Amino acid sequence: MHGIVLFAHGARDPAWARPFEAIRDRVRARRPEFPVELAFLDFIAPKLEEAVERLAAKGVAAITIFPLFMAPGGHIRNDLPRIVEDLRKLHPGVPIAIQTAVGEVPELLEAIATWVLQGVD
Repeated sequence: MHGIVLFAHGARDPAWARPFEAIRDRVRARRPEFPVELAFLDFIAPKLEEAVERLAAKGVAAITIFPLFMAPGGHIRNDLPRIVEDLRKLHPGVPIAIQTAVGEVPELLEAIATWVLQGVD
């Protein structure tokens, strides 16, 4: 069983999390065999550590973190690897991988460009 963590920045306004909750719910609906957790860096719970702990408690064999950040800034280049390094020490039997930031996925960039152009046609 492979666990998935969708990882977003977070904000003081809880409504900010709604699009990320919708993504989580869509992933769960399409592939119910994958346990999916949503985690945030700041302001909103759960934090990444808690989401990984939940998946580990479910007995997942591996975890992949999907950063829902548009750009690989300091949080992705510095904070996330440091947090994941600590998590790997806490869960040595569970491999934890990090995917590229969503803003670096060519298919998503193309979809955004298409959306923009459809808005002016």
